[in-house]
Amino acid sequence: MGSFSIWHWLIVLVIVMLVFGTKKLGNMGSDLGKAVKGFKDGVKGGEGEEEAKKEAAIDVQAKEKDKSGS
Repeated sequence: MGSFSIWHWLIVLVIVMLVFGTKKLGNMGSDLGKAVKGFKDGVKGGEGEEEAKKEAAIDVQAKEKDKSGS
């Protein structure tokens, strides 16, 4: 009764696939992956967003100079 064998896990996997279907399980897995990635980006994103905004402002200023200088 201690640990489950590989056969127990395979039977559980087959039952789960029969209940939910492979397409729904794939969608749940991709949604979970997106949520984890979004969380990681949110945790790291504090300083990265500021730098991205500065670079975007520099790009806009450079484009404006090119338009006015030509």
